[in-house]
Amino acid sequence: MSDQTTQAEIVRNSLKRRYRKERRFRLYGMLAIFIALGSLFVLFADIINKGHSGFIKTTITLDVTLDSEMMYLDDPRDEDQLSMADFVAPIIAALQEHVPEADSAAERRELGRLVGNYAASEVRNLLENNPDFLGTTQTMEFLAHDRVSTYVKHADDPSYSIKLSEQQQEWVDELVEKGVIDTSFNDVLFSRGDSREPSNAGILGAIVGSLLTMLVTLAIAFPVGIAAAVYLEEFAPQNKITDFIEVNINNLAAVPSIIFGLLGLAVFIGLFGMPRSVPVVGGMVLALMTLPTIIISSRAAIKSVPPSIREAAEGVGASKMQVVMHHVIPLAMPGMLTGSIIGMAQALGETAPLLLIGMVAFIVDVPDGFFDSATVLPVQIYLWASASEQGFVELASAGIMVLLTFMISMNALAIWLRKRLERRW
Repeated sequence: MSDQTTQAEIVRNSLKRRYRKERRFRLYGMLAIFIALGSLFVLFADIINKGHSGFIKTTITLDVTLDSEMMYLDDPRDEDQLSMADFVAPIIAALQEHVPEADSAAERRELGRLVGNYAASEVRNLLENNPDFLGTTQTMEFLAHDRVSTYVKHADDPSYSIKLSEQQQEWVDELVEKGVIDTSFNDVLFSRGDSREPSNAGILGAIVGSLLTMLVTLAIAFPVGIAAAVYLEEFAPQNKITDFIEVNINNLAAVPSIIFGLLGLAVFIGLFGMPRSVPVVGGMVLALMTLPTIIISSRAAIKSVPPSIREAAEGVGASKMQVVMHHVIPLAMPGMLTGSIIGMAQALGETAPLLLIGMVAFIVDVPDGFFDSATVLPVQIYLWASASEQGFVELASAGIMVLLTFMISMNALAIWLRKRLERRW
């Protein structure tokens, strides 16, 4: 009897130890999840804290008198006169109406530095397009200088250094009180290309460049990847050559992306002489990088189709091609689409291979086609993050938020398509 009691006690103690281990294991798992979610929250909070001001622009609204004597301009249609005219003078005069105490030459120069460097170009463009405006007063909205924008948006943030003089700060405060200087949604960010001045820089060129590059990547990687997966899984004979191909596909999925950039530089640009910094070359490089991911995920989707589907189709007289095209691929398509979209999202966030093929160039114009010079979102963020001006820091964070929005949307689309198209058997 005592032996049975001892055995039961041993079993109970063993069960207690097992249950304690299970509880600790669950606790470790929950702790790991909380740490991951906390790190993700800190990351997103930091990005949003730094980047939300990038979606805000600072503008200066002035009633500008387009005086011909002040600008030394008699005929806005004369290119020679336009090239010699002084378009800054009417802007300074308009500012002096609100800050009359700035009467010396030095103070006028300091006052003129409150507006962006492209303000004079806006006055010139207005007169070029509307010569009849000469001699009239027009209400114009100018982008404020980057230093003014930093002061207006971050005057109370010690992490930003204010590079305005005390006199300029007083003028800005006065203009803000009068409503001359105001903030609004930064539509410039989504309507222009890159610029040397942060307040005039936009991300539209990078968005269009990313879109064109992804279209090339999708056009190459999706059909080639699906065809390779179908052949290897359904038609390829099992021999050493097939095994060699499968091993290399798995190995390519783990190759650093910069290696594909070196391949593109050596083959597409060095051997075939294709131009640098164009979406076609970038798309081809990213297609090579994405192919292993699409092939592996597509093969896994094909394997998940039950053998009974194939046997039933063959039992009613369907050929091998009919079985694959009419039954296997439609059932495997949700998994194929999911893997392809995730691979495209990975390609969208790549920077290293595109740096090697020249897509790091400073591109002002928005590309119009696949062979126009372009940059992409990750490279644009890299350029802004490495710039010295403080205004580019918030633009880089805003660009990260835009890129994350695209990537999260693509992953959400992959999940939705899988749920929408999958069939249960």
